[in-house]
Amino acid sequence: MEPITLRELAVTLGSTQGYESLSTAAGTPWIAVRLDGEPAPSFHAQPNCPVVGVVEGSPPPDDQVPPIIDVVVATDEAAGVTDAVESNPVAAAVLVRLLRHNERVGNMDSGFAESLAYSTLQHGSEFQAWLAGRPDRPPRPEPDTPAVLLERHNGALRITLNRPHKRNAYSASLRDGLCEALELAMADASIRHVVLDGAGACFSAGGDLDEFGEATDAGLAHTSRMARNAGVLIDCLRDRVEARLHGACIGAGIELPAFAERVVARADAFFVLPEVGMGLIPGAGGTTSILRRIGRRRLALMALTGARIDVPTALDWGLIDAVDP
Repeated sequence: MEPITLRELAVTLGSTQGYESLSTAAGTPWIAVRLDGEPAPSFHAQPNCPVVGVVEGSPPPDDQVPPIIDVVVATDEAAGVTDAVESNPVAAAVLVRLLRHNERVGNMDSGFAESLAYSTLQHGSEFQAWLAGRPDRPPRPEPDTPAVLLERHNGALRITLNRPHKRNAYSASLRDGLCEALELAMADASIRHVVLDGAGACFSAGGDLDEFGEATDAGLAHTSRMARNAGVLIDCLRDRVEARLHGACIGAGIELPAFAERVVARADAFFVLPEVGMGLIPGAGGTTSILRRIGRRRLALMALTGARIDVPTALDWGLIDAVDP
């Protein structure tokens, strides 16, 4: 599909037939638009698929990109985005619509919308196909140690993710332990500083794949996610929380720490949002926390492609605040 102009996109969206055609449901997984510096026309509708802005050379500053554009790439990088979208077009469409919504609303509304979207996709064909393609592996036995460690020193509380045998995968037990630790800090005003880190080789490799696919009721999954949510608690405590990251920070492993006021990463850290490639979207609060840090288009690029973001890029974008020497 050749890129069209912004004016051609506006004309297409201006008719009922055109609007309906620009949808994943109608067989259009994405639309590419040339960004050539021409003034953007008025748009009265949004496509139900990602809108990829294509530029020659370096992308323009984000504030110079028309709001209709979901992600901006150079011409020679466009195929990397569109190919990824075509692999899971429903998840990609849900992601960009959610980010458009979350850019406009407050944190409570954005978290609610993310949970609804994630729960819906858990029961979609793309995620089910990903599950079916996974090899059967017996779950590893859990050691008889706490999933989360606490260390209190005067007014400081250190919270350490402690599943190093599974790269601190975000399981139900780890979530519960993390929430209990954060609730302690919420209840005790004498805790003035909270440090969140991870034991072992990395901060967190994201959701525990051994638990993926266990949700069989979308409504119950949504209400459960809203009732016990570590991201909400970190956000409530954000002016007291510092996250210290190292190694793999994948999925929840960057979505949760991004809520913190200060995020410090070691030079060996890297950041990935792999969920769209699984037929899902970020579901641990990333469409609020990371959106707030790096903006909608950079987040869309990260999530649609599953690209690995290194420390210098993360620092330049604002995904992290400092590098630990």
